[in-house]
Amino acid sequence: MEQVMRGKKKTFIGTVTSNKMQKSAVVEVMNTIKHPQFKKYIKKSKQFMAHDEKNECSIGDTVLIQESRPLSKLKRWRVAKIMKKATLIEE
Repeated sequence: MEQVMRGKKKTFIGTVTSNKMQKSAVVEVMNTIKHPQFKKYIKKSKQFMAHDEKNECSIGDTVLIQESRPLSKLKRWRVAKIMKKATLIEE
């Protein structure tokens, strides 16, 4: 019997911008593209709603998100790993 390979899931590294929901976080992924006419690099960003099962993410954390099955109306990504925790600055 032959197994069907489904390929690798997409992954992005981004920064958590909101964690006000339960088991969810909004992750902003920055990308640089080269302008076709002017040949300058432009920063583009996109926001993804990601599933955070243990509510471990806080605002400013750098996380790795991975593609998954649809979990809700807007969530198609899940937090695979927290790469770097945000540093707290006390005044």
